[in-house]
Amino acid sequence: MGKIKSALEIALERTELIKSDKDSIGLFEAKQKGKKLANDFLEGTVKSLEEEIKKEPAESREFLKKGIFDVLLSRVTLPTEKDCLKKLEIAGQGLHTVIDKKKFGEIIKQFNQIMSQYLDEATQYEEAIKRQYAPKLRQKEEELSRRFGRQVKIDPFQDPEFIAFYNQHINALKTNYQAAVDQVREEAVRFLNGE
Repeated sequence: MGKIKSALEIALERTELIKSDKDSIGLFEAKQKGKKLANDFLEGTVKSLEEEIKKEPAESREFLKKGIFDVLLSRVTLPTEKDCLKKLEIAGQGLHTVIDKKKFGEIIKQFNQIMSQYLDEATQYEEAIKRQYAPKLRQKEEELSRRFGRQVKIDPFQDPEFIAFYNQHINALKTNYQAAVDQVREEAVRFLNGE
């Protein structure tokens, strides 16, 4: 026959459950606080992640760092314009603070150079694509001008045929550079996990 628990044993078990729930809530809150800190850091309202991390109690510091890491890592993407490079650099600095490995700092520095190169190359690609497509576009403009009896100018980005041609070539370039993005993200996760 099974042992009947006393009221004290039942109360102690419930106290343990409540205590572990409070711990879980505290760690969840630390992670959420880390996410907010990362966003504030990206916006420039928090100047030093390192100082903010030091303010956190030691038992929840890793969860704070995880929250910061998750937000900053999500910002490591292909830039769409020159302004994005500064944001990438800030995200990289923040990741380097959380990861705290010298080698990762070097990886981020190289990554920023590669992304700058990507934007330069994308601009050159776009110009080359427009030049290559220009004769066909002029032919379409002339045909439409004859048909309507007035000068017609076509914006290449409103021509479905040009857009398909453009996307085909630009996507090939993006695929090449996306590999660098993926590699940095994998390295960051690896370093964070202590490998």
